[in-house]
Formats: sequence, structure tokens, C-alpha cells
Amino acid sequence: MSVDQDLEDLPEEESSEEPPAGPPTGPPAGPPAGPPAEEDVIIVVPPPRFGTPGPPMRRSPLLIGLFGGLGLLLAYSLYQAVDQVRSILVLIFIAAFLAIGLNPAVVRLTRWGMPRVLAVATVGIGAMLLLCGGLLALIPPLVTQTAALVENLPTYIDNLRHQDQLNKLNEDYKLLDQLKAVATAGNVTKALGGVWGGAQVVFGALFNIVTVIVLTLYFMAAFDRLKEGGYKLVPASRRRRVALLGDEILMKVGAYLGGALAIAVIAGISSFVFLLILDVKYSYALAVLVAITDLIPQIGATLGAIVVSIVGFATSIPAGIACVIFFVIYQQVENYLIYPTVMRRAVKVSDLAAILSVLLGVALMGVVGALIAIPVVAAIQLIVREVLIPRQDAR
Repeated sequence: MSVDQDLEDLPEEESSEEPPAGPPTGPPAGPPAGPPAEEDVIIVVPPPRFGTPGPPMRRSPLLIGLFGGLGLLLAYSLYQAVDQVRSILVLIFIAAFLAIGLNPAVVRLTRWGMPRVLAVATVGIGAMLLLCGGLLALIPPLVTQTAALVENLPTYIDNLRHQDQLNKLNEDYKLLDQLKAVATAGNVTKALGGVWGGAQVVFGALFNIVTVIVLTLYFMAAFDRLKEGGYKLVPASRRRRVALLGDEILMKVGAYLGGALAIAVIAGISSFVFLLILDVKYSYALAVLVAITDLIPQIGATLGAIVVSIVGFATSIPAGIACVIFFVIYQQVENYLIYPTVMRRAVKVSDLAAILSVLLGVALMGVVGALIAIPVVAAIQLIVREVLIPRQDAR
């Protein structure tokens, strides 16, 4: 036997090297090492001396009712404050409306190279001169003719007795006799508040006129600044679109105001010429009344026509019939020729929307509401057409 074979027959010795470290392939030999488990400790809390506290007051009906009542009280106090300064708010609103209407004239003067301050001063002085001239031309004859009309009112009532139908009604119900007994100069003066009441009305009207003039000048001077400040309250992502819509609305309001004044002047001049030809008394005062009432959309011209027709019938039957015929024809001409021509580039509002808006405006703000009803409806229609309808179509 050789030495090599002897070495092969010897048993192999176990390797003393340890296998490489690696993740365990089997379950752990025992429980994981950790802090020793603690025994449960029961803490006994003594009951409170004055009982167990209730639920938080945040959800209490009492607190909800308290804050609700405070909110209602605050809302009512705010309503009372607005109601007390309502007359001032109306003056501010009228001044803003006039400033919007006069702003196109200021813009035109600035386009001709005139500084804005000078343009505002020119438009303001021109408007005040027109107002003062109109008052100087209106007040003396209006006071004289109104006084004469009140003085001769019983005579006009007696003239109505010549009409058979009215005379028959008077015989049955004594209407004209009762009207004559009430419509005396003393009763009319007493109804108007007497001399002191008339003085209060005059001074109140002058205060309101001066306030509106001053506010209108301020609004015209700061028109661009106020407009830009209002647009800055809108998020920047929508500011440009809101500015375009706002400028369009302001343009419509200004165009409507200018057109309404032009139509009222035409109505007053036409009525004055007709009453002069017909030789009706108090023609100047009646023409001014027609011009003022014609500023009220839809119903103003009819109101002025009724008053003038009554005075015409009191003068003579032919004069009254002529007044009715004249105003019927003139209203057709105004509705289908003058009004569309003047307002074609201003606002386009349907007849139903105009009538409903005027009625709502009169109910909310009186004559001022009737004057602003049409441009407000035009602005609402613009917003609905350009904002609401596209948004609904995109859904």
C-alpha cells in the first residue's frame, strides 16, 4: 500500500470556518427581546365635589340660540342704520348715476387733448349753468301759474258741469259739489303744509340739489380711480373679463341717461308748442311737467298726458279732445320713431322686461328706481348672456 492511498483513507476533518452571515431562513428561536411587560395599574379618581361636568358648550342649544339671537339683533340694527341714512344713500346713488352719464362727455373732451381736471370742470360748470338757467326760467312762471291754477281750480270744476255725463253724476252723487268744497285755495295750501311747510320743502330741495352736484363732481373727478379700485377687488385671473363687462355696462348706463334726457326735452318742447298753439293756460308749467314725467320709462308719458288732458278739458271740451288726440299721436311717434332712433346704440330691452323692471323700481325706490330700471335690466341681460349662459353651455 502506498502512502497516497493511506492519506485518502484517513477521515476528513470538519471545517472550522463559520458560514457567512445572512438573514435567518427559519422562525426565531425564541420571543423577541424587548422591555419587560408592565402590569396594568388601576387609578381610582374620586368623584368631583360639584358633580360631573356636562358636554362642551360649543354644541349646546343654548349657545347656538344665543349666537343666533345676537346675529338677528345685529342684522336688525344694521337695517335700522341703513333705513335712517336711506335719503343720503339715495343722493349718493343719484350722484353716481349722473357721474356715469356725464363721464362720456369728459372722455370726449380728454380725447380732444384737454386735461381730465379741466374736462371735469368744464362739464360740471356746463351742467350747473344749464341747471341754474332751467331753474331761473322755470321757477318764476311755475310759481305764478301754479298759484293761479290753485286759485282758479273751483272755477274749472264749475266748467265741468257743462258736460252732461259729469253733470248727471253730480246730480246723483254730488261729486263735483264735494270736490269744489275740498279744492279751495286754503285747503290746497293747508294740504301742502302752509308757508312753513313750503319753505321746508324748498330748502330741503336746495340742500339735496347742492349735495348731488358736489358728489357728482367728486365722482367725475375720481371716476377712473374708483373704477380701477373696484376692479382690483376681483381676483387677478378674472379681472380683465370683469373690467370689459363693467366698462360695457357703464357705457350703456351713460348712453341711456343721455338718450332719456334728449327724449324728455323733445317731449317738453313739443308739448309747449302745441299748448301755445291751442292757447291753453299754464302751458309752460304743463310742458315742464310733461318733460319731467317723460323721464319715467313706459308710464311717465301717459301720466303727463293725463294731467295735461284734464287741464285741457277744464279749459274747454274741444281743447281737451285736442290734447287727447295730440298725446296719443305723439306717444306713437315717440315709441316707434324717436325712442328707437335715440336708443338704438344704447340699450336694447324687451317691452315686457322694461315694464316689469319699471314696476319693481317704483316699488323699491320710487321715481329714482323707475329711472334706473332700464339700465339695470340691460346690465343683468349682459351678464346673463356673457357669463351665465356660456357657463351653463359648457357643462
